[in-house]
Amino acid sequence: MNDEIKQAFEHPSARSRASEPDAMLDRISLRDHIVSVEIGAFQAERDMTQRLSFNVVVEVRHVTEDLGDDVDLILSYDSVTEAINIELAAERLNLLETLAERIADRILREPQAQRVFLRIEKLDRGGGALGVEIVRQLSDVAQSTIPDNAPDPARIVHLSAVALESVHLGHWVDQLSAMDAPLIFTVAGDDKITDVGAETAQAHVDLLAIEQKAWAFAAQEPRCAVVETRTELDWAMKNDQTCVWAPRKFVMDAVESPISLINSPIVLADWLATQIGALEVLVIGEDLPNGMKTACRSIPVGRKDISAA
Repeated sequence: MNDEIKQAFEHPSARSRASEPDAMLDRISLRDHIVSVEIGAFQAERDMTQRLSFNVVVEVRHVTEDLGDDVDLILSYDSVTEAINIELAAERLNLLETLAERIADRILREPQAQRVFLRIEKLDRGGGALGVEIVRQLSDVAQSTIPDNAPDPARIVHLSAVALESVHLGHWVDQLSAMDAPLIFTVAGDDKITDVGAETAQAHVDLLAIEQKAWAFAAQEPRCAVVETRTELDWAMKNDQTCVWAPRKFVMDAVESPISLINSPIVLADWLATQIGALEVLVIGEDLPNGMKTACRSIPVGRKDISAA
C-alpha cells in the first residue's frame, strides 16, 4: 500500500502531518467522539437515531505569549465539541457532507484556527463505517458563512380559515406590512382531511394541506414570498421581506419535531415563534388556545383596521 492510500485510511492527524504548511502550526485533536442523532436522506433513516463518530484535527497558530495556564488563551477542546453539538441541534440534516461543512466553518471562526481535518462516519449503516472526510482552511470560509447581525424579531400573524376568506385580507396585509417588525404569516390548514391511520404519514398529509393554503395565499398576495427553511426565514427577516410559512420541511427536519402540534396550527405558529425568537403571535379570527408560550393577541375577523389593535 503506497503512502497516499495509507494516509487516506489513517486518522486525520496523519493527513495533517503529511500536508503540513511551511509555517509551524500546533494541533489539537478529538478522536472517536460518538453521538447518537437522527440524520439521513432515506425514509428508513427517519424517526430513529444512529451513531456518528467524529474525528477532528484543528491546526492552530502557535501562541507566542506566556499562556499562564489560562484556558481562555487557547482554542479549547470544548470549542470543537460545541461546534459539533450546535450544528447537530440546529436542524435535522440529510447529508454528512453538509454537517461536515458547517462544523468546519464554525471551528474556523475561532481566532486561532487555521485548518480543520474532519472525518464523520455512520456506524450503524451496513457492516462497516460509512463516512466523509474533508479538509478546510481559513481562506475557504466564505464571508457569507460568518454570522451577520441577527435579524430584528419578527411578528407572526396567523390567519384562520375565516380570515383567509375575508374581504379585509388585502387591507390587513397593507397595515401589517407597514408596522415596525419583519412579518411572517402562518395559515390554517384543512380540517376536512381524511385520517390515514399512521402518525408520520398523517403529519405529512396535514402539513401539505397547510402548505397548499400558504401557496394559495401567496398567489393572492404577491407581496408575500413562500419560505420553507430557517435560512429562508432568516434572509426574509433581515431583508424586510413579508413571507408566508410553508412548514413541512422546517417541522419534519427539526431535531425535536413538533408533529404533535400539527392539528393545532395556532400552537404550531407559537412553536415557530419560540424557534425564531418572534416578537409576538397575532391571531386573526380565532380564539387563543391555552398554554401559548409567546406574547399573543387575538383580533376578531370582522375588524378592518388592525394596525392599532
